[in-house]
Amino acid sequence: MDPEAATELVRKGSTLLLLDVPQRTLFGIDTQVFSVGPKFKGMKMVPPGPHFIYYCSSSRSGSEFAPTVGFFLTTQPTEVIVRKWDPQEERLIKLSEEEEIRYSEAVRRFEFDDQLGPYNLESYGDWKQLSNFLSQIVIERLEPIGGEITIACETSWMDKAPQSDMERRLMEQLRESKFANNAPVLSERRGCYYTSIPASVKHKNVSGGDLTALNLDKTSLLESVLAKNYQGQEDLLLGELQFAFIAFLMGQSLEAFMQWKTLVCLLLSCSEAPLHTRTKMFVKFLRTFYYQLKHGFQSTQDSRSEDVGNSLFLDEAWFSRDIFLYRLSKDFFTVVLEAPVVDGDLLSWARKLKTLLETTFGWDLEDNAVNLIGEDDEFAPVVVEMDGL
Repeated sequence: MDPEAATELVRKGSTLLLLDVPQRTLFGIDTQVFSVGPKFKGMKMVPPGPHFIYYCSSSRSGSEFAPTVGFFLTTQPTEVIVRKWDPQEERLIKLSEEEEIRYSEAVRRFEFDDQLGPYNLESYGDWKQLSNFLSQIVIERLEPIGGEITIACETSWMDKAPQSDMERRLMEQLRESKFANNAPVLSERRGCYYTSIPASVKHKNVSGGDLTALNLDKTSLLESVLAKNYQGQEDLLLGELQFAFIAFLMGQSLEAFMQWKTLVCLLLSCSEAPLHTRTKMFVKFLRTFYYQLKHGFQSTQDSRSEDVGNSLFLDEAWFSRDIFLYRLSKDFFTVVLEAPVVDGDLLSWARKLKTLLETTFGWDLEDNAVNLIGEDDEFAPVVVEMDGL
């Protein structure tokens, strides 16, 4: 890039000035992750819009890390955001308004320019695919008080019994690989304000057969959730799906994983909505879901870039056919691919997603002889027994 073009990007892009961050701290912005060096003072040329910042403080040897701390922010053109490392709390904190103004003016005079790493614009397209529904409204609805997302605040989730072998493995990874022995436990702080999604439809004065049908196809539940919690705005639900996935994959939040799983299960359990009533929404969902899985399970040895996101969840348990994703995606593809009439865009993205799952996991999603629904499967369809039959 020629000097004039680089200077223009510096002027128009936003700057993240991070003061006194210790060496060997793992620092991430969006899909890019770095180990902090001695000159690091932040990032420049950050495109305006939503971003996710996350970091792990390191022991002196660099062999042990504290829990990941992350937060969302929305940057404006030419904006300077300033944070300073608090060595006691091992986290980034805001400065007084007077100090922030002083440092912002210094940034605009290019006094920190040689200590600011440039945002890798080549990976910005990947981030946009993961965050295109992530508006400021979505962030403000969901972020915790204070904005910080960390598993250190999720002890209540860690104490809950996992629903599957994959979740047990996930909890073990989070406990063992991301907690320093002296990591603080901040259980008194509240987590994110995720939408509460019922696992099943429950109606009074509805026959057993009708109730079973409502739970086999959760379109009515989706409509109820959209009307009650999202003011009928589909993009708010898709924004929450992206918020949860990013907080889960990059922020390593178990609470976020559970919300992401809940939303995915709700959407993949619908039959009427994708084919008739919410086709456009499901085209957007399949596209979003496709890019989430493509990014989440891409090889960490990807030769195109070293700025690959955290690979915590590239675990063999994900490749097992007994996880929730196998059964629900298999049933969903049957609904869409075998429909006599189907929207072209919906069909295209369903095929792309099916191919991704089959090539990534080695699954056979057309094996009709396999039934993996267990009696204790929390996402299995609710079947109501009829008295006298």
